[in-house]
Amino acid sequence: MSLFKKIFSSYKPASDEDNDTEQSQFLPEVSMAVDEAFIYHFKKNGGKFIYCENKKEVNEQFENILEENDWFENEVLCFDPNLFDLLNENKLPFEKPTNPSFLLASCENLIADEGSILFSSKQIKQLKPNELPVNIIVVATTSQILGAKSDGLSAIKKKYEKDYPTNITTIKYFEKAKEEDFTQYGSSAKNLYLLLLEDL
Repeated sequence: MSLFKKIFSSYKPASDEDNDTEQSQFLPEVSMAVDEAFIYHFKKNGGKFIYCENKKEVNEQFENILEENDWFENEVLCFDPNLFDLLNENKLPFEKPTNPSFLLASCENLIADEGSILFSSKQIKQLKPNELPVNIIVVATTSQILGAKSDGLSAIKKKYEKDYPTNITTIKYFEKAKEEDFTQYGSSAKNLYLLLLEDL
């Protein structure tokens, strides 16, 4: 299946696929797998989703994002040593940036029921969402997709038995709110790209 089909056709609501069911069109997540629910909500929140079958595709799509935004040679904020190679390959400075164009980060988990991304101090140190750059590129894997935020918190507790991270937070809104939308009050919208690597 092509990348285009995976992104745009894999998470159609059940009411579109099967008109015989009595499923409400306002509850598409009921009939979706967890990964499809995440993609549906994430894109609904304004996130940019890019599916990658292997690490080579991650590198290619990362370069495409740099080209699209003219971020070559720009400073980058990155705290994850596992991602430094990606920056070095593209000659992007990331040591003590003074004015980073974007944050490159991994995450703890991807939360399906709200389409959000769960971070901790392991990825963003003690920075609050409004202190992070407006532009963010997240590299994550399909095995990190979980149903609800409580599942994500349980996964963090299990993963870090002793060195428990602090500053656990989610970023959910990826485009500026309309003036009449009060649900985003107090949150800072981010221009976020998700490079989702298949690992299942």
